[in-house]
Amino acid sequence: MLFERRLREGIASGTITAALRRWRRPQVVAGRQYRTGAGLVEMSSVEPVNPPDLTPRDARAAGFPNVAAMLADLGGPPDGQLYLLRFHRVDGPDPRAALAADDHLDGAGVAAIDLRLARLDHASPRGPWTAAALKVIADHPGVRAADLAASLGRDTPTFKADVRKLKALGLTESLEVGYRLSPRGHTYLTHRPL
Repeated sequence: MLFERRLREGIASGTITAALRRWRRPQVVAGRQYRTGAGLVEMSSVEPVNPPDLTPRDARAAGFPNVAAMLADLGGPPDGQLYLLRFHRVDGPDPRAALAADDHLDGAGVAAIDLRLARLDHASPRGPWTAAALKVIADHPGVRAADLAASLGRDTPTFKADVRKLKALGLTESLEVGYRLSPRGHTYLTHRPL
């Protein structure tokens, strides 16, 4: 889930516990955990609201001085519904980081990754992409996503979305600029050279 950079410190410290979003349909579900730029949060509630229903307390919980400032900062489709999200920070490591660090892969683990990658390739409207993405990241760690995407003849937004799928499998890690293979990704590629 994306939060403005200015709010991440408050999310990490637990002082920001709400957000207002305008969506055509909810993009998060109560009870699920989501990654943010400030760690993991768990959604406590996702409630449709109207502007008059919002309180100064809601605004402060979302990191704004008042309701007017919260509404002024709102993006999303003009015809969308307002949703007030309540969440709390989840302590502990990001499960993706733990998975990425786990470089102990046996034959069953490699086969499970093969299956997941095959499903991603099959579901893609652009055709198979996982091997090419892994190879370009392995060959060019720390290179900007836009440059990697261009080298594959891809647009940056869909390339980045695909790399997030690889990251969810523990195969890649994001850097300040670009990506690199994770320890798990390196081990996987020793079993399946590209």
